[in-house]
Amino acid sequence: MNKTENHDVLLEIDRITVKYGSITALKDISLYIKKGEMLSVIGANGAGKTTLLKTISGVLKPITGDLRFNGFSIKQSRPDKIVKQGIIMVPEGRKIFPDLTVKENLELGGYTIKDRMLKRQLFELVLNTFPRLKDRLKQHGGTLSGGEQQMLAMGRALMGNPRLLLLDEPSMGLSPIFTKEIFSLIELVRKEKNISIIIVEQNAHMALEHSQRTYILENGQITVEGLSSELKNNTRVIEAYLGV
Repeated sequence: MNKTENHDVLLEIDRITVKYGSITALKDISLYIKKGEMLSVIGANGAGKTTLLKTISGVLKPITGDLRFNGFSIKQSRPDKIVKQGIIMVPEGRKIFPDLTVKENLELGGYTIKDRMLKRQLFELVLNTFPRLKDRLKQHGGTLSGGEQQMLAMGRALMGNPRLLLLDEPSMGLSPIFTKEIFSLIELVRKEKNISIIIVEQNAHMALEHSQRTYILENGQITVEGLSSELKNNTRVIEAYLGV
C-alpha cells in the first residue's frame, strides 16, 4: 500500500535525488513520518542530513522523486508557501536575531498567523513551555546562553503553529545537562501539540532515546531504518554511532 493512502501519514518522501551541481547529495531517498510522531535521522557529517531538511522545507529542489505533505505534492512549492502549510525548520546554529529582544524574535515567528487570538494562544504556549524565556522577554537574543537561544529558536518556530517541525542538530554546542533539558522540552512540545517532528542529530544516544523511528543516512543514502528502540540494540548502529 502506498504510504499516502494511510491517513496517519503526514509527510511522504518518495525516491528523491538532490544534487549540488554535479555532486549527488541525496540518492533515491524514501521515508515517511506519521502525525504526532518523532522521527530521527542520524549520520556522520556530510551524510546529507541537513540537505534532507532543506529539501523538505523547499530551499532545495529534488531532480527526481516527489514529496507529499498531507497527500499533496510540495515538490515545486516555494519555501514561504511550505511554511504557511505548517512545515517549519529550526536551523543548525539556531539563527536567532541577536539584536532583537526575545519578544521581538517570537513575534517574527508568528508573522504568517493572522488570527490574533491564535497568535496570543501560541505566545502563551511558548512561555509555558519555555518559562526561562518569560523572564527574558526584554533581553536581546544575543545575550542568552546557548541553551536559552535554542529554546528561543524552538519557541519562534512554535509561533508559526507548525504541523511538522524540522530540527537540525538541536544539541549542537550545548552541555549534557542542557541537551537533556532540550530533548525533554522537544518531547513535551510533541505531546502537547501533537506535532510531528523530524530531528537530525549527531547525538545518536539522545535521538534514539526520544524518537519512535530512525533512519540512518550514509553518503546520501538510507542504509538502515527501523524502530528506535530496536536500533539501540543493533550491533552495526552501536559500533558506528553509539561509541561502544
